[in-house]
Amino acid sequence: MFNDEQLERYSRQLMVDELDLAGQEALAAARVLIVGCGGLANPAALYLAGAGVGRLVLADDDRVEVSNLHRQVAFRGGQVNQFKAEALRDQLQQLNPEVDVRAAVVRVDDAWLEVAVAEATLVLDCTDNFVTRQAINRACVRYRKPLVSGAAIRMDGQLAVFDLRAPEAPCYACVYGEGTDGDLACNQAGIVGPVVGTVGTLQALAAIRVLSGAQLGGKLHLFDGRSLDWRQVTLRQDPGCAVCGTNHDGE
Repeated sequence: MFNDEQLERYSRQLMVDELDLAGQEALAAARVLIVGCGGLANPAALYLAGAGVGRLVLADDDRVEVSNLHRQVAFRGGQVNQFKAEALRDQLQQLNPEVDVRAAVVRVDDAWLEVAVAEATLVLDCTDNFVTRQAINRACVRYRKPLVSGAAIRMDGQLAVFDLRAPEAPCYACVYGEGTDGDLACNQAGIVGPVVGTVGTLQALAAIRVLSGAQLGGKLHLFDGRSLDWRQVTLRQDPGCAVCGTNHDGE
């Protein structure tokens, strides 16, 4: 049950039929793991904390740089050189002190993800490299946890929900394979701030919808920031996928 202060804090979203009290209770009970604390995670984490997700776990080993500030909008100039996970935690606690925010200053690997993903209700992939994305995907497949994946570069964005609770659901590797070729960071290709902000904001919305019971998996959403156009591509599980496919002989 929520007290009067909580009911006031969340009153506007409690009025929405697709969320209501049951959805708010689901958010309060959830533990969301956010891997990467940069341009995608900044808006995503702010909105999830504002919405009242019970616990947020933030994982990143990078520090805030001046060049981050044009797009990583949760950070302030006084936080330059701080660890991003801790700087983002501090901002979220000011926004909503009721949310339990944990900062993990760590470069995630398979061993760390084994524990963190197993404990999570839902995972947001807000990273910028394929090696980490593939590791997150493997752990989410293993533990059947919903994965909300976002990416942005230059003026292009992508968003997909992999609801791995369903045996027939496609995973990240079904779409992109297991390779790591093609990594291109923002410091090499550039990024327009609102593009990455758009994707991160929609990651938060997708997470809220999934946590409150919606079925959103099976589509890749492609955003063109030049024209503001969206395209959707239907996704299906690859039977030969080395991570989740029905012909996969692994664990």
